[in-house]
Amino acid sequence: MSLLRLGGLLRERRGGRGVREVATEIGISPATLSRVEAGKLPDLLTFRKLCTWLKVDPATILETPKETGSQPVEAPIPAAAVHLRADVLLTPEAASDLAQLILAAQRELARRTREQQNDVSTWF
Repeated sequence: MSLLRLGGLLRERRGGRGVREVATEIGISPATLSRVEAGKLPDLLTFRKLCTWLKVDPATILETPKETGSQPVEAPIPAAAVHLRADVLLTPEAASDLAQLILAAQRELARRTREQQNDVSTWF
């Protein structure tokens, strides 16, 4: 799976349901859903909501390897860098650095989510 397929995945999952209905279910605006379905990249918060709604691990869409043990496995070129490299104002190095920053934010978000889930599971 790839970030390039995110719009297609959303359209497939939405099926015949309306954009407004699904956007409300996801917690985003209909315009945002339409833009992402058309191939635009979402911001990180929207990306998280979309992944949750799709029931897909963000790492799968970003094509990042899973962490094994305590040491993360390094990917040669993050998929997110491909999109950033399309910006003619960014050098390839800057695009790669920004992609690494996005992936680090995604890992931190996943860590916090796991922490919150563990906290909630101790309530029961």
